[in-house]
Amino acid sequence: QVQLVESGGGLVQPGGSLRLSCLASGNILSIQDMGWYRQAPGKERDSVAIITNSGATKCADSVKDRFTISRDNAKNTVYLQMNILKPEDTAVYYCYAAVRTPTYPYYGRNYWGKGTPVTVSS
Repeated sequence: QVQLVESGGGLVQPGGSLRLSCLASGNILSIQDMGWYRQAPGKERDSVAIITNSGATKCADSVKDRFTISRDNAKNTVYLQMNILKPEDTAVYYCYAAVRTPTYPYYGRNYWGKGTPVTVSS
């Protein structure tokens, strides 16, 4: 079993910043990609940012100048630093991790957190 727990969401004014964290725990052999998705009310879940286990990153065009993804492999944690937040960033933010476990030792499988809400409003 692998659990992902997000934290750091909340209410922030336009132009403000938040830092999301996501801790992966459980019977983990290794973690490949980690990342963040978001889902706004009435919309599909979209990719926000991805980071490989070697540190290569990719961010959506809508956030790449404002958001930064990073990870601490020793802590099995991925972060999302969000700056210059806009009302359109309002969404539930979900983290995911591609994890190799004793049950899935070769290709691993994706695990998801339950999400943390971010509201950008004055």
